[in-house]
Amino acid sequence: MRLRTTVLAAWMVLVLTRSGEARPPAPDAPPRAATVAENGMVVCVSPIAADIGVEILKQGGTAVDAAVAVALAEAVTFPEAGNIGGGGFMLVQPPKGAEPTLFDYREKAPKASTPEMLASPTSWATPKAVGVPGTLRGLELAHQKYGKLPWKTLVEPAVRLARDGFPVSQALADGLNIVVQSKPNNPLFRQTFGKNGKGEWQAGDRFIQPDLAKTLTRVMEQGASEFYTGETAKLLAAEMQRSGGLITLEDLANYQAKQRTPIRSSYRGYEIISTPPPSAGGITLSLALNILETFPKAEHPRFSAETIHRMAESMKIAYSERAKYLGDPDFNSIPEHLTRKEHAEKLAKLIRPNAAIRSEALAPELNIPPESPSTTHFSIIDKDGMAVSNTYTLERSYGARIVVPGAGFLLNNEMTDFNIYPGVTDRTGKIGTMPNRIQPNKRMLSSMTPTILRKDGKVVLIVGSPGGRTITNTVMNIIVSVVDYDMEIQAAVASPRVHHQWLPNEIRMESLAKFPLEAQRLRAIGHQLTGHNQGDAHSIWVDPKTGKYHGASDHRIEGKAAGY
Repeated sequence: MRLRTTVLAAWMVLVLTRSGEARPPAPDAPPRAATVAENGMVVCVSPIAADIGVEILKQGGTAVDAAVAVALAEAVTFPEAGNIGGGGFMLVQPPKGAEPTLFDYREKAPKASTPEMLASPTSWATPKAVGVPGTLRGLELAHQKYGKLPWKTLVEPAVRLARDGFPVSQALADGLNIVVQSKPNNPLFRQTFGKNGKGEWQAGDRFIQPDLAKTLTRVMEQGASEFYTGETAKLLAAEMQRSGGLITLEDLANYQAKQRTPIRSSYRGYEIISTPPPSAGGITLSLALNILETFPKAEHPRFSAETIHRMAESMKIAYSERAKYLGDPDFNSIPEHLTRKEHAEKLAKLIRPNAAIRSEALAPELNIPPESPSTTHFSIIDKDGMAVSNTYTLERSYGARIVVPGAGFLLNNEMTDFNIYPGVTDRTGKIGTMPNRIQPNKRMLSSMTPTILRKDGKVVLIVGSPGGRTITNTVMNIIVSVVDYDMEIQAAVASPRVHHQWLPNEIRMESLAKFPLEAQRLRAIGHQLTGHNQGDAHSIWVDPKTGKYHGASDHRIEGKAAGY
C-alpha cells in the first residue's frame, strides 16, 4: 500500500462476547499478515467458511453466490452469530461501477408485539425476545438478483458440515464450553451445544448437528420458502406456542426481505457506500465522518489526544442524532439533512479543542435524568470486481439460547434492539425515543454497518464489524486509519480503536494502558475514559495500482482471509 504506518503490536487479547462472557482469543493472536490474491477473496470469522467461499468463486460463482455459501456455512461452524434464525444486511457493489444496492433482511416484530413487552433486565432470555428471522429470505433475494450458481450448490456445503460434522477449533471449543457452563435455561440448547455428558469440548473433536442438517437439507431442496411456510416454519411456530413466544405461522409467511438504496456520502475524496435504515450505521457513519472532515487531514498523529478527542466528539454528536431520528423507515420519516455536509459543518462548531461536550447538552429536549452484539461480518470480492459487505446477527451471543426442537437452529433475541423502555433515556445508555419503540411488523434499529469505499468509481475498501453500538465506530476507525493515515489494511484492522456512543458519556478505548499521556490530556479536558475491546473487522483493500485484493482477518478472533 502507500505509506506503511507502524502500529503497536501488543493489544489486549481478551475479547468480550456480547453476553459479557469471555470470548477466548484465537491462539497466537498477534496481528496477522494480509493475504494477497488476484481473482477473488473471502475474509470471515470461520476458516472453514472462508475456504468454502473461495471454492464457490473458483466454480464461477459471483461474490453473492459466495456470500450465500459463507453465511450458511457459518450457521454451522460459528453458532455464536452465524445463523438462519437471525437477520442482517448485505451490501452489494456490482461490477463495472454499476449502482450499489442493499438487501435488508433485518428481523421484524411479530404481529402480537406491544411497546412495553420487554421492559425487564432479563428480557433477552425470554421467547418473547425472538424477532421473525430474515436471513434466508435475504440470502434468497440477493441470490435471485446477483447469483449464477444453483441454490443447491450453495447450500450443500453447509448441509455436509452439519450432517458429517467438522473438527472443532480451540477457539470454538472454548466458546462452547463457556456458554454451556453458563447453564442456559433451554435444555435442548445444552444438549445441542454440550458434549452429551462426555466432558468438555477439545480442539479436534467432531461437532455433528443432525437436526440442523435436516433443516438445511429441506432448505436446499425446497428453497428458502420452506423455512417460512414449510415443515421448518411449523416447528418454529410450535416452539413459540409451547414456550410463550409470539411468532406465528402468519408472521413467518408474511416476512419479506427488502432491497433498498444504500446511504451514499463522501470522505476526503472517497465515496462511502453504507447501510440505510433500519440500520443506523450508514447515516451515523456518514455524519461522524462529515464532522471529522471539517478538520484538517492527519493534522495530529493517529493516536494523539487531539485526534482521539476530535473522533470521539464526532461520534458523540452523530450518536445523539441517531437516537433522536432513526428507526424503521416504514414507520418513521428520516430527515434528509442528516447526511448533508452543511449539517455536519454546523454541528462541528460544537467541538472545542480544550473541552469535551456534555452529552446532555446535545439533546436537552429528552430531559435526561442523573445492543448486546453477537454479530459477525464478512467481506468478499470476485474476479469481476463484484463486492459484498455482509453483517448478520443473532443479537446476543448464541441469541436467545433457544434451539427449535427437531430443527436444530438457534433463535435470535433481536427484539431487545428496540427501545424497550419507552420514554426512558438516561446516562447509562438506555434510549427510549419514539422512532425505535416496539410496534407490530416493525424492524428494530440496528448498528450493523457493512460498508464499501470507492475511488473514481472503483472499489478500494470492503469493511464491517460486529460489536453492537460499537460497530459503526469500528468501521470509522478503520476508514480514518486507511484514508487519513495511509495505513496498510492489516495494520488498520489490528490497530486500537476508539468508541463514543453519546450515552454513557465516556470514551472507550482499546489498549488504553498503552496511552498514559494521551489519557491524561483527555481527562484534563473533561473526558471520562475506560478500557474495552471492540469487534473483529474482516476487511478487504484493493490496490488501485495493481488491482490485487488484500484480505485482512482480525487477530481479535479466529478468522481467515482466503483468496486465489
